[in-house]
Amino acid sequence: MAETVKNDEEKELQTTMGLIINAGNAKAYAVQAIDSAKKGDFDDAREKLKQAQKSLGEAHNSQTDMLTKEARGEHAKVSLLMVHGQDHLMTAITFCDLAADFVDLYETISKKG
Repeated sequence: MAETVKNDEEKELQTTMGLIINAGNAKAYAVQAIDSAKKGDFDDAREKLKQAQKSLGEAHNSQTDMLTKEARGEHAKVSLLMVHGQDHLMTAITFCDLAADFVDLYETISKKG
């Protein structure tokens, strides 16, 4: 029984860390997209936005796994790490949305200038 609990806790930790890592990667790609757009490299900026969306998808999969278990009645112990992961994901989603707008804006300015 103790081994099962330990395995479940380790799986929860892995899911939470996947959420944090992938959300962090998404935000990092979004920052790189803006930097590329500032330099006028819009192809690279768009590629970085695609990578950001892929990482967001992976983070979202981790979140969905948590939510599915919760819906089944498998209540997870809410930890500061899990709260941090959820916060990280929401921040990354917002940042990626804004990064796409910044890339569009830099491209529009570049075409007019």
